[in-house]
Amino acid sequence: MDPVAAKALGAGIAVIALAGVGIGIGNIFAAMVSSVARNPGARDAVFPIGILGFALTEAVALFALLIAFLILFT
Repeated sequence: MDPVAAKALGAGIAVIALAGVGIGIGNIFAAMVSSVARNPGARDAVFPIGILGFALTEAVALFALLIAFLILFT
């Protein structure tokens, strides 16, 4: 197999994690909006937890992109 093709294939497999990240971020914010809609007084307690979940989920996306770029450009 051509080394360039193998790198492209490996980077593509590494980026598959981004699909899960998109689903996870959607679930986080859907649950946050739903909980605030049911109980608006809980917004101050729910919002920081939702942002923390978003940041941790987004970190997975950044790690996946980092791995893909390392595979492509090394």
